[in-house]
Amino acid sequence: MVCPSCGSRATGQVGPDQYYCWDCCIEWQATPTGSQLFLIGEEGDLIPMDSEEGG
Repeated sequence: MVCPSCGSRATGQVGPDQYYCWDCCIEWQATPTGSQLFLIGEEGDLIPMDSEEGG
């Protein structure tokens, strides 16, 4: 799997259709129309990223 934010292959699956990038430290969810990107907050909560933002 390739990170949709930075293009890295240093990724892993953390849940059904959910992935994590070790290089840019984001999590994303595969959707029928692409990917939804999330920053990981200090307490482990997922913060949605705008589509214009990148890694």
